[in-house]
Amino acid sequence: MASLDDIDLDHLRGWVGREEEASDTVTDGLIARFRATLGDWLFDTGADAPLGLHWCLAPSAVPFDALGPDGHAARGGFLPPIPFESRMWAGGALAFHAPLRAGDRVNRRSRIASVTGKQGRSGPLVFVAVEHTISVGDRTAIAERQDLVYRPAQPLGDPQPHTPRTGPPGTFTGDPVTLFRYSALTFNGHRIHYDHPYVTQTEGYADLVVHGPLQATLLMNAIAKRAGTGAVALDYRGLSPLVAGVPVALREAEDRVHLETDEGRETFEARPKSL
Repeated sequence: MASLDDIDLDHLRGWVGREEEASDTVTDGLIARFRATLGDWLFDTGADAPLGLHWCLAPSAVPFDALGPDGHAARGGFLPPIPFESRMWAGGALAFHAPLRAGDRVNRRSRIASVTGKQGRSGPLVFVAVEHTISVGDRTAIAERQDLVYRPAQPLGDPQPHTPRTGPPGTFTGDPVTLFRYSALTFNGHRIHYDHPYVTQTEGYADLVVHGPLQATLLMNAIAKRAGTGAVALDYRGLSPLVAGVPVALREAEDRVHLETDEGRETFEARPKSL
C-alpha cells in the first residue's frame, strides 16, 4: 500500500504561495444556460447572476495534449505535481460580498495556501488549499477557499448493484444530461462525470459521479433562500460520493444543510456563517 513516505512533501510545499490570475466576462447567455441547468434549485437573484455561476468563469483552458488520462490537466504547473492518481474537490469556504451581473469583467486571483499530508484509513491523502479572490474592478465580489484532495488509485471491488431512478418531487437526481451540461458550463474535463466506461471500469464507481461543486451550488442556494439574500457565507464539504440515478433530498437544520439519500447516507453538507 502507498504511504506518505512515497512522496516528497517538502518539495510539494514549494508550490505554497504560487499565484495566477485569470479573467472573464459574465454574459447573458451564460446566466441563461446556468439557470436552465439548475432551475428551481437556484435562489432568485433577480437581474444578478445566480450563486455558483462564478465556477463557470475563466476555467483553465488546457490543450488536449496537456491533459492527463483522467481528463484533468496533467500534474504540475500552478498546482503541485502530486503523483497520486485520484484528485477530488473535497470542500471549501465561500463568502459572497457583492453580486455579479451580466457585462461584468471578472478577475480571479488564485494562490496556493497550503499543502498537507495525512495517512487515512484507506491510504495516504494529500490536501491542497487554494484561495481565490474574485473581483470586479476594485470591488471584491467573492472570497473563496477550495480544498483539493489527492489519493492513490483504489483497488476495484465487485461492481455494486445500481438501478438509476428518479426521486419524488423536491429531490435532486443527477442524470447524464445534467452532468454533461454542468461539465460544459465549467469546462470540466474530468471523465468521471461523463465517461461511463471509464468511471465504472477504471475508477470503480457504480455510475457517473455528480460534481462536488454542483452539490455545493444546491446547498449555497438553499442557504440564500432561507436567508432571503445572496449575501451569504458558508463552509462546505463532501461526505460521500453521489452518482447519477441516486435521488437526494435537501435536509435543513439551524446550523447546517445537507443532501441525503433515501437510505440516510449524506453526500454533501454546508454550514452557514457570518460574512
